[in-house]
Amino acid sequence: MNLRSPLRLLASLASGWLVAVAAMAGAPIDFTPHGSQPRLQNGLEEPNACSSCHGAFEVADAGFMPHSTWSGSMMANATRDPLFWAALDIANRDVPGVGDYCLRCHTPTGWFGGRVRKTGIPATPLIDGTDGCELSGSLTDPDSETNDYAGITCHYCHRANQTGPAGQSPIIGNANLWIDDSMQCNSEDGGSYFGPCRKGPYRYSNSTSVPPPPHGWEHSRYIGSSEFCGGCHDVNTPDTSAGALKTLILADGSDSGIPFPIERTYSEWKASAYADAMFADGFDGRAPVLGNLNGFERDCQDCHMRTSEDPAARACLFEAAGSRAGELSVHEFVGANHWIPRILRDEYGLGRVGAFNRTIAWAEEMLNQRSATVDTAIQSFGGAGGNLVVRVRVTNLSGHKLPTGYSEGRRMWLNLKVADADGATIHESGAYDAATGVLTEDPQIKVYEILQGQWNLNGDHQCDVDDNNGRELFHFALNNCVAKDNRIPPRGFRGGNDPEIRPIGYNYPQVGPGVLQHWDDTSYTIPVPPGTALPLTVTARLRFQIASREYIEFLRDEAIDHNIPTENQMCQRSSTVGPANLTRSQYMYDLWQEYGRSPPVDMASDSASTEASP
Repeated sequence: MNLRSPLRLLASLASGWLVAVAAMAGAPIDFTPHGSQPRLQNGLEEPNACSSCHGAFEVADAGFMPHSTWSGSMMANATRDPLFWAALDIANRDVPGVGDYCLRCHTPTGWFGGRVRKTGIPATPLIDGTDGCELSGSLTDPDSETNDYAGITCHYCHRANQTGPAGQSPIIGNANLWIDDSMQCNSEDGGSYFGPCRKGPYRYSNSTSVPPPPHGWEHSRYIGSSEFCGGCHDVNTPDTSAGALKTLILADGSDSGIPFPIERTYSEWKASAYADAMFADGFDGRAPVLGNLNGFERDCQDCHMRTSEDPAARACLFEAAGSRAGELSVHEFVGANHWIPRILRDEYGLGRVGAFNRTIAWAEEMLNQRSATVDTAIQSFGGAGGNLVVRVRVTNLSGHKLPTGYSEGRRMWLNLKVADADGATIHESGAYDAATGVLTEDPQIKVYEILQGQWNLNGDHQCDVDDNNGRELFHFALNNCVAKDNRIPPRGFRGGNDPEIRPIGYNYPQVGPGVLQHWDDTSYTIPVPPGTALPLTVTARLRFQIASREYIEFLRDEAIDHNIPTENQMCQRSSTVGPANLTRSQYMYDLWQEYGRSPPVDMASDSASTEASP
């Protein structure tokens, strides 16, 4: 076992200070005190029940039916994601019990069912399920009512209210959602049904061609809004019953008092031009009425749940084919994760190969067609034996920073190659070795990323992202500072002075009062050897990777260093699927090797050539 330095040990012990204080006060710390609590009087129904009407029983329906498109998404598989489980073990080791906060979002069925930590409200004795060992079902089970591995389920979203049952204010972030737990639903068409309403952006009373569903329903503007997505896609340090677990330490070492911002996708959108034009009054849940902001207004759903233009589109088997063409938001929830769905498709035998393949194709299409552009320009060339100066511009087309979301191991970089007249490479920046997963960090490389760390971990009075031996650290639950954030802002970004979302260690010039540019220029100076065959061709490629080698190895090494048990040992199981007799981190490391070492995707590229003679 590798011994940690005294400073690292001290930092680890200090991380439990808040927990210890709460325990000494006579009450265990509550990592999830806000929003609806376990256990619901009307449990979240299984996705398979919804699939009987909202799934595809014909191949032609697979590309737009809600259940069919959801089933291959990361939303549907949030509790199967092996990278999540590896990270959960390290988080629980760093801050015992913090898994309650993680599992609340990744398995709402298990959390609301009282199988993580809280067994019910009013509180009954707590259980030790923050490692996920008390969840029902398994990784390979279908999405039935007995399987907590079904991810973010239909009922979790379609029973969400903007405010609490007693009028409590809406809460952005950390999955602090209010879930409708009513005993009766009075639908807008006059029907009365047992149990809570299913909420959606569609208003059936305005339709003559689409019949109302055979269950209680309610039109909800909230579920079609970015604020709804922000419920999970802004992530803070746990907002515990004793206060914020970690607060943001600024570059000068002062404590801002702000709960540490881990992910800020919603806030990034909120500070952009895309948030400036919202739905106009009178939106009826069918054709959206939008204001005019030069065509830039977009809610999260507009990009991540694109409207189906399929002439046969329908949301339910009771609806006529084509009745929802141009009006149905496809439940693809497509994002940047193109790699983990491949693993899930091939490892767990879930029988949804087509759904996973669609998710993978949609993610790659979003990355390489709708996220960014690259422009390569020759600025000067002194000829063979002189210098070639190149400018590469990357423009962010998304509604948030690029890249956004989970920070640990996620990165984007420029690969620049210069080829001579014979096609031979004479210079490369940002070279990546697919056989080893190593990104060569040459002096001119441009890597877009956010690096979060721990203030003064190594006694140097700065935000440390590695230890004294140079090993990179990714302590999700312990981070309290940001060492770097050069991710490209979205169009119209007004967050340059906001300590939660501003660039760190990098400058994006203003293009208007308080508005930062949404593109980035990188200049390269390349010496050209004498005698090089001209002309030269310069090609710049923007590449994106879900998980770096450094992150995957960190998870593996932490499990080894701290004797984290195998999953079967931890959960007292004899499982033969998933990690089984491996630690979750070792299992993830083995999958990383087997599935291409998180292969990067080429997002955009552009080339430019010199003249034959300068």
